[in-house]
Amino acid sequence: PPTSARSHFGSRVAAKCSQPTPAAMTKLNRNVSSMPRKQRKALHTAPSHKRRVIMSAQLSRELRTKYNVRSMPVRKEDEVMVKVGTLKDREGKVIQCYRKKYRIHIERVTREKTNGMTVPVGIHPSNVVITKLKLDKDRKALLERKAAGAAKGKYTNRDVSMGSVD
Repeated sequence: PPTSARSHFGSRVAAKCSQPTPAAMTKLNRNVSSMPRKQRKALHTAPSHKRRVIMSAQLSRELRTKYNVRSMPVRKEDEVMVKVGTLKDREGKVIQCYRKKYRIHIERVTREKTNGMTVPVGIHPSNVVITKLKLDKDRKALLERKAAGAAKGKYTNRDVSMGSVD
């Protein structure tokens, strides 16, 4: 039977016995914490090279079928379309990736301040879809690596038809 213990607030709380956790609740990666507090700390203290990866956005359907890749880190001069929020369906070119604040600034997506000055609106990359990629040799290599990794675990029609040949 579970024993009771006092929390630091003074109420009685049932303390857990040393029971094994069910298979559905086990962690997939032992190196990553499942504690929200540690996840927030990791997000807000992440170095710039990790923030780049966190600031990824989905590719549009056309780009997804063309490159066989689902998402990419957003970079300056990519063309994106806002999919969520009050600025939904606005399109433009990325003019700045603000890694410190996890936001991107898009051409023609601005607001006017009370003093009359126009400033770009920061949008989180998860709320946009990349419609056109700015490709250079490093970006092409990344696309090829991601596509190869995605294709590695998939069955093709040829594999399925060869399975009945035995």
